[in-house]
Amino acid sequence: MPPEDGRINLAAVVPPADQNAGRHDRPSLIGFITDSKTEDALREGLAEATSETLDLRRGGIRAAIATMQKFATPRVLVIDLTGEEQPLSALSELSHVVEPDVCVLVVGEVGHADFYREITRGLGAAEYLSKPITREKVLRHFGPFAQGSAFAAPTQMGGRAIAITGVRGGVGATTIAVNIAWHFGVGMRRHTVLLDPDTHLGATAFLLNIQPGPGLRMALESPDRIDSLLAERAAQPAADRLHVLAAEEKIASHTSHAPGAAAALLTALRSRYNFIIADVPFAPVALYRDLLDLVDQRILVMDPSLAAIRDTVRLLGLPKGPGQDQRAVIVLNRTGMPGGLSRKQVEEALKMKVDVCIPDLPRQVGNAATLGEPVMVTSSGFRNGVVEIVRQVASVRLLDADNESGVSTAGQGKRGKFSMFRRKS
Repeated sequence: MPPEDGRINLAAVVPPADQNAGRHDRPSLIGFITDSKTEDALREGLAEATSETLDLRRGGIRAAIATMQKFATPRVLVIDLTGEEQPLSALSELSHVVEPDVCVLVVGEVGHADFYREITRGLGAAEYLSKPITREKVLRHFGPFAQGSAFAAPTQMGGRAIAITGVRGGVGATTIAVNIAWHFGVGMRRHTVLLDPDTHLGATAFLLNIQPGPGLRMALESPDRIDSLLAERAAQPAADRLHVLAAEEKIASHTSHAPGAAAALLTALRSRYNFIIADVPFAPVALYRDLLDLVDQRILVMDPSLAAIRDTVRLLGLPKGPGQDQRAVIVLNRTGMPGGLSRKQVEEALKMKVDVCIPDLPRQVGNAATLGEPVMVTSSGFRNGVVEIVRQVASVRLLDADNESGVSTAGQGKRGKFSMFRRKS
């Protein structure tokens, strides 16, 4: 029987786990190699370093991307960049379909030091070897990573955290957060978690027809117990690569958010997910303010009303967090709603352009909420707005990407704030 106060023992629900312990569904090592000579050297060298099964497959980084979109991420991933015209951009694309804590070992044809530094220090790969490689070289440089002895605490975080905040109640921020997370996790096949820190009135799980569990509350009350495995077990699956971390506490209950809970939770989530989408209300709650400071990017959602304009201006004045390089993205939702201001009027009042407009779609939004599915599944107008938001907040410019590559220039020159992979040292 549960205790009378409704609390559940954290250890009984989510037992503690070693941060470096892999999940049972993760293969030990998978490699994608383009030629037989390199494959032989890798197989012989790695076989001396570890007794784990070596799954070496023929193919380069494009084969790796296609495979990792469908299967579990291994603990160690070996990639051959031979023949790839834009290897850095390809590695960036790979990073979006694998879990951020993967140890990436790279081989390729380029031998100069700048390329090595860009792959290891810039993108966060564990090691890089230029061809031709030998068994001895593989054993010396890749062997420690294959056996796990070279793994250490990451020097940089992997996952990107984005906060969606409504400038006032009822502007549609939660609906937009749900659809952004759905687009990342289902549409783009990124490992994504939708975080709803409002443990009493949050609606993200409701909009996806998911029953939230008690894990989030317990994690926030005991941040010293949080690790990546705990955070994942506390989240509920909405799709193969989309989880929802939410709660539904009794209105009369009091949730105690321990100091440091937001930082501990985001640290754990970053090691497991490529994207953390947080639906963060703006209210005088320490947890909400901490999340707004700790995320990489803020999104402010408003509607075309005078009150929303006033509150948007006030929230734009909120100081940036330590890892935030750009101002908040402004989303004008419900454009064209009856009695609302025009986009031109809103921009004149704000004295700035809004970044994304989403049309007023009351019937489609209402039907989607009733069915427990994202609006963008059935509404092209809403989907176009969500895709534009994602384009502005998700991508990072790489040195070998041109303007036609599909990689956004957002964040150019600021890429050092986070690694594509969590670098092992």
